[in-house]
Amino acid sequence: MRDHPPEMLDTSRETVPAAPDAPAEEPRGCLFALSQPPLMIFLGVIGCLLLLAAVNDLFVR
Repeated sequence: MRDHPPEMLDTSRETVPAAPDAPAEEPRGCLFALSQPPLMIFLGVIGCLLLLAAVNDLFVR
C-alpha cells in the first residue's frame, strides 16, 4: 500500500459531454406526481371521507 501513490480526484471544471444516444432528462412536475396510483388512491380516500363528513353535516342532523 505504501508503494502506490494516492489516487487524485478529478477536480476539473470541464463538463463531460453526454452520450449521444442518451435521452434528454425531462423535468417531472405536478402532473407526474398526480399520475402515481398510490397518491391517487390516497387522495380518493381523503376526498370520500370529506364528502361523507359533508353529507353527514348537511342531511343527517
